[in-house]
Amino acid sequence: MRKIDLIVIHCSATREDRDFTEHDLEVAHRRRGFNGIGYHFYIRKNGDIKTTRPIEKIGAHVKGYNAHSIGICYEGGLDTNGRPKDTRTLWQKHSLQVLVKTLLADYPDSKVCGHRDLSPDLNGNGEIEPEEWVKACPCYNVSEELSKEQGN
Repeated sequence: MRKIDLIVIHCSATREDRDFTEHDLEVAHRRRGFNGIGYHFYIRKNGDIKTTRPIEKIGAHVKGYNAHSIGICYEGGLDTNGRPKDTRTLWQKHSLQVLVKTLLADYPDSKVCGHRDLSPDLNGNGEIEPEEWVKACPCYNVSEELSKEQGN
């Protein structure tokens, strides 16, 4: 079993008014040269959690971090005009919370972050700021939401 110390949240970067199934995701990833979906889990708008890659298999979701991470992606992330937006439904939020809690029980030393939080710290101040994000994914502040869930 590989060592896991990071759980990374992503969005599919698809419009909130369109469906993007796990089959669509697989087709998109294969077109990019992946041998299947790069994320370990995919959360549909209705809250269904799809296992899309075995945890034992290294993901293809964030360059430089795949060997020791688990990737979770939710369907959506863009408004109807294609701009970044937190489009998560109540069901997605609940499923994401349950899934992360379950994974943290299995991998208690893991850090949870959004894909954008792994962007390079261009000014070297120790903080990844919005102007440094390579992309907006997952279109919400993961650490802020985790703090709220934990009552901090």
